[in-house]
Amino acid sequence: MNILGTGIIFSRGLGVAALENALRAGWQPPDEIDLPRSAGLKRLVYQVNLDAVPDKTLLKKNRRSDKLSKMAVLAAADALADSGIAQTADKRIGIILSTAFGAHVTTFDFLDGILDYGEANVSPTTFSNSVHNAAAAYISSSLNIKGPTLSITQFRFSFQSALQLASAWLQQGRCDYVLAGAVDQYGAVLGYVADQKLCSAPDGKIKPFTFSPTCHVPGEGAAFFLLGKAGPENMYCSVTAIHTGAEPDNPNPPDIDIIDADGMLPDESAYIAALRHGIPATSYSPVFGSMMITSAFNIAAGALMLRNQSCYAAPVLDNPHNIRLLSESGKRAMKQIRCTGYNCYGDKSVIYLGRD
Repeated sequence: MNILGTGIIFSRGLGVAALENALRAGWQPPDEIDLPRSAGLKRLVYQVNLDAVPDKTLLKKNRRSDKLSKMAVLAAADALADSGIAQTADKRIGIILSTAFGAHVTTFDFLDGILDYGEANVSPTTFSNSVHNAAAAYISSSLNIKGPTLSITQFRFSFQSALQLASAWLQQGRCDYVLAGAVDQYGAVLGYVADQKLCSAPDGKIKPFTFSPTCHVPGEGAAFFLLGKAGPENMYCSVTAIHTGAEPDNPNPPDIDIIDADGMLPDESAYIAALRHGIPATSYSPVFGSMMITSAFNIAAGALMLRNQSCYAAPVLDNPHNIRLLSESGKRAMKQIRCTGYNCYGDKSVIYLGRD
């Protein structure tokens, strides 16, 4: 299964060019936002600024949708355009959207509307946007895609499940291409829960290689990929393996290890044993923020690195365990990148990216 196009929207912008610029620039401080119902208290968040999107055409077409759906549509459209495939209306394209929390911000808005105005007067638009499949439906209607459409909502490994399903659809011939990705949105309730359960980074800096205690800074965004069985020479790379649970032995060690460690677990020390001796490691979660779909953003970074045969230094180099970090950016011959993540139950996820 090959990655033919990549689309992304995150706190630093929209598109692969914004991703590459952010990886080159490294860590930058997150935004400061006011906490609701508090006296001047602030929270650090990596937020997406939709007002900064240069082309508002899709946003105008989806003006009634919520922020989650807008981010999903923009990233999916960007992946489709980035692939360079012409006349997509004639192609059989499936859509798989994965998310950890879905439209939770809109759902809470809908519940607030019931409390404030009663069931008879609550906004029907807010209700329709609170349905978890709404974002995928907006992608389908906005991009005129008529293939199978599915949303996957689960707290951890939702993106990995989307990739596994995309591979099955392509192998079974259900689709010519699959537009698969992940999206999540920051919300005040999510921020409150994270403050209570996790260790927030007071300086806004996620430190992936401290492992425990971890440093959490909420993030949001969307990353989508156009996947196909065959691809042009300028494709990004192949998704060669997707494992959840036990990882089979791989006789070919990766050139680079990318870990998801982003502060979403109270203890991330399991990553120490997952890293292979002598292989340079990195994590780009300090660029994107803490999310349960961080894997999708790291896959976007890994795919870009393989296509360009260029590596990007770890944005935060705090390293008390003396891990061999990828400390410098530059040209680098690479054939395989491994992306590793853990969930709150200690289950392991591994995605291998390869390019001949």
